[in-house]
Amino acid sequence: MQVSSLNEVKIYSLSAGRSLPEWLSDRKKRALQKKDVDIRRRIELIQDFEMPTVSTKIKVSRDGQYIMAVGTYKPRVRCYDTYQLSQKFERCLDSEVVTFEILSDDYSKIVFLQCGRFVEFHSQHGHYYRTRIPKFGRDFSYHYPSCDLYFVGASSEVYRLNLEQGRFLNSLQTEASESNVCDINPVHFLFAMGTAEGKVECWDPRTRNRVGLLDCALSSVTADTEIDGLPSISALTFDGALNMAVGTSTGQVLLYDLRSSNPLIVKDHHYGLPIKSIQFQRQLDLIISADSRIIKMWNKDTGKIFTSVEPEHGINDVCLYPNSGMLMTANEAPKMNIYYIPVLGPAPKWCSFLDNLTEELEENPESTVYDDYKFVTRKDLENLGLAHLIGSTLLRAYMHGFFMDIRLYHKAKMMANPFAYEEYRREKIRQKIEETRAQRVQLKKLPKVNKELALKLIEEEGEEQQITRKRKQKNLPSLLKDDRFKVMFENPDFQVDEQSEEFRLLNPLVSKISEKRKRKLKILEELEAKGEEEEEEPEGKASDAESSESSDDEKGWVEEVRKQRKLLRQEEKLKRRERSKEDQQTLLKPQFFEIKEGEEFRSFKDSAKKQKLMNANLQEPESIFVLIFQSEQQRKQQEAEKLHRQERKTLRRSASHLKSKRGRGRLFC
Repeated sequence: MQVSSLNEVKIYSLSAGRSLPEWLSDRKKRALQKKDVDIRRRIELIQDFEMPTVSTKIKVSRDGQYIMAVGTYKPRVRCYDTYQLSQKFERCLDSEVVTFEILSDDYSKIVFLQCGRFVEFHSQHGHYYRTRIPKFGRDFSYHYPSCDLYFVGASSEVYRLNLEQGRFLNSLQTEASESNVCDINPVHFLFAMGTAEGKVECWDPRTRNRVGLLDCALSSVTADTEIDGLPSISALTFDGALNMAVGTSTGQVLLYDLRSSNPLIVKDHHYGLPIKSIQFQRQLDLIISADSRIIKMWNKDTGKIFTSVEPEHGINDVCLYPNSGMLMTANEAPKMNIYYIPVLGPAPKWCSFLDNLTEELEENPESTVYDDYKFVTRKDLENLGLAHLIGSTLLRAYMHGFFMDIRLYHKAKMMANPFAYEEYRREKIRQKIEETRAQRVQLKKLPKVNKELALKLIEEEGEEQQITRKRKQKNLPSLLKDDRFKVMFENPDFQVDEQSEEFRLLNPLVSKISEKRKRKLKILEELEAKGEEEEEEPEGKASDAESSESSDDEKGWVEEVRKQRKLLRQEEKLKRRERSKEDQQTLLKPQFFEIKEGEEFRSFKDSAKKQKLMNANLQEPESIFVLIFQSEQQRKQQEAEKLHRQERKTLRRSASHLKSKRGRGRLFC
């Protein structure tokens, strides 16, 4: 329950806080109340006291048991039973309701004036009858002695519908072009209507003649008021036999005595908005006037403000519950507000527990900090040069400091520190720079082994994190932090050899990506060496261009494989030439070897002979030397034969491939 105070008048907002959806089960509602403190502390005085979108009018029946409200969308009326503290029924209508009136003591007889010139009658069971008036209506009043309904609207005539006879009677012809509001005095049944020209015409229903005319537009303009156009009458209410309050479209409220043509008092709301509703509070002699922004309560004799209520949303209508301090409003929002002001009167009998609740809150007051005030200490006042204000009305002592008006605080701060804006601007620029730095590539220590592979994994992890954030998935574990692959970045034996034939044939596209990664590695190493804090992005093409280059089609991949094979062949040819040059440079000298007595020389290929030579004693160095020399010669000869065979095979394959292509081309031709 939200509590506010103005002029030492406490106002309790009983509809503050979040409302729970209707479709929630009781179990889920109880669970939310246990978890959320705000939901647990809120007071739901009447269950589902709201409209789907907007509420336009709200009224209380004469017996005080039923509260009726109309709103949109779709157009509907809802009736709430105060004894059950819940909704009694809901009826949907064909068009929006301009205004309505409860003719009986309860909800059994209701009249609705709708937008499409329709007048709809409802009984206790529901819709009863529907008729239409000649012009668009804006307001109507019920004359109880004659059972006549008086309709005013976009016409100079006042239409009369007799509910006893069930027919229209002769209308009243007025001097106004249009009429906005009307009302009937509950004591002597004088009929009054407010016109678009800012006048109030009074008629006697018995003789059907005009008995008075008040020019409220002229009387509402004073020396202090500022108006943009001609004020029209937007609200009209009688109080007793002699008093009448009139509200204008420019935000003034005029209080008249019917015996005088001059207003007793003129009260300006100072917002320039039309007055929506006027209520009289007889116990304290107050007038409650409301426009779409604020509800003001002021003394009808002096015009002094008693208190005011400023809801969060625009106000459409205000209803004061009879003989109590409860105030209800229809707003430009789904929820209808309920306010309880103990000073105006006690709580209604169906919610008498509010009196005990407010008494407990007053016994245990909570310290409140207002948004319009700034808390400052004595040291802050000395820094601002406002220490001389201690003890004056501009400072309010509180705990170890003072409360002062926030506007005064800002002015004093500007005078004490005129360069505060420059400091604020520098701080904002620094924050923006820090935000842009956070988006850059952060400097990370790369391992000594497989640096390019580690950089590749870091880039892939960043891309995966962006994808998982969009899809709201869990992040996968990093290979760099996994203990199973830790040795791969520490042991030099696991270093990837990018110059090997297998690596180049299996990864034909790695060359371009690795070049870019090498550039990045060089920049990282330079930054590590210099010890700079900021990291500059490597010069080159944008990320979009790099991604487009890396995503080559199948033809590009085949061409890259062919290029790699050509390069490998050229490298092999160069190696052979170098070997042949080395062989030519080295002159082979003839060497003679002695064979042991009793041994026959057959061939070095003989396995038995080789085994014997391998098992030769250390005392026979000549035989061991023969074995080493012969094995070296055989190995070189075998390598040369293998290379020769591979070249012949590749040549045969390329020739057969070209022949097959030519044959296919001839067939298709």
